[in-house]
Amino acid sequence: MNQYPKELKESIIARMLTPNNVSVSQLVRETGIPKDTLYSWRSKACKGKTPVKSNIHGKLSSEEKFDIVLETSSLNETELSEYCRRKGLFSQQITVWQENCRQAHAPQTSKADKITIRAQKNSIKHLETDLRRKEKALAEAAALLILQKKVHTGCNMKKYKKITLA
Repeated sequence: MNQYPKELKESIIARMLTPNNVSVSQLVRETGIPKDTLYSWRSKACKGKTPVKSNIHGKLSSEEKFDIVLETSSLNETELSEYCRRKGLFSQQITVWQENCRQAHAPQTSKADKITIRAQKNSIKHLETDLRRKEKALAEAAALLILQKKVHTGCNMKKYKKITLA
């Protein structure tokens, strides 16, 4: 019988319960912990037999997340997995935190840029609406031309039949 670290167990239980509501099958794929074990943990937590920390990861401050990003930046995948198990974290969370750190120093868009972008979006929306309207009109005109040709062709065929029968 495997013994799992208390922090890992608490973090997984927190993910199974509200507000996260991660499915057991997804946790089995992510962690490799048997589904029966996860169901057992969840039922004990719902009955109140297991103390559940409310979202461990939500309690981490920005500085703590940044420290974790710094600690894990030089780790390879195996070492990162070991670190995550030890801390009760998931590598995907650390990846998100790394991306947030990268974007923290990205240049901010100015108000003028936002106004320009909004104007461009409105222009694109207007042009797309206009294009759809014109495509519909073109399709209607093409259908009318085809019908007109069929009518003329039908009239000519009637005359041709009359001539040949007479």
